[in-house]
Amino acid sequence: MELKNSTILITGGTSGIGLEFVRQLTYLDAKIIVTGRNLHTLEETKKRFPKAHIIQSDVSEPESIERLYAEVVQQFPELNIMINNAGLMRQIDLQDNAMDLLSINQEIATNLTGTIQMTHKFLPHLKTKSSAAIINVTSSIAYLPYTIAPIYSASKAGAHAYTKVLRLQLEDSNIKVFEVLPPGVRTNLQNHWELPPPEGRMMDVEKMVRDAIDGILRDRPEITPGLAKTVKVLGRILPNTLIKYGHGEFKKLKQLRVTS
Repeated sequence: MELKNSTILITGGTSGIGLEFVRQLTYLDAKIIVTGRNLHTLEETKKRFPKAHIIQSDVSEPESIERLYAEVVQQFPELNIMINNAGLMRQIDLQDNAMDLLSINQEIATNLTGTIQMTHKFLPHLKTKSSAAIINVTSSIAYLPYTIAPIYSASKAGAHAYTKVLRLQLEDSNIKVFEVLPPGVRTNLQNHWELPPPEGRMMDVEKMVRDAIDGILRDRPEITPGLAKTVKVLGRILPNTLIKYGHGEFKKLKQLRVTS
């Protein structure tokens, strides 16, 4: 897939993986449109990357997507690539009744529903381009449930299944469908966590995105940077062992909450 001189929309592009995509794709001379919920972080992104275009938008809200679509197709009719990157990950105890229904649904609304709604809205526009792509950033957790982050696990597994179906349904179209399944990556996604992830298995965000872009340029439909390859293989041959290993972190979180 050619990225140079493309016009690329990146959701959740003000921090972490999304911001690194902005940085590296800018060096490839792509025109970048960055979306995010927070106007302040959007403005900070604009200061760092003056050539980037910023639009405030929330992928979890259908009305916000409608407004985003109208603005983008009017200002950037050449848009041909979309990166569904916006994500939310929380450490949740499913027996904690303090969370209301709206709160418990936040990750589904962002990670899964947001990806589906963005794709559904922009798909007709992308079909008008001679060369187009949809790039969904999911997670290697899509291969195996991670008990310390149950709603995130469910949403990313759903996004993984959706992406595979989307790719098949679009197989005879001009739109290429890519999926990036990162392992644990050092970003601010974990800043609010009570129990930090094991440092030894976290991947540097710059290398992760570099590997992802390399996979896109090579037309690899499913891209598994770093330890994601290992998770994919072990998820097939030793799924229960790997799930139990990850469940140890949830037990540590439970103990931490008891003693704090």
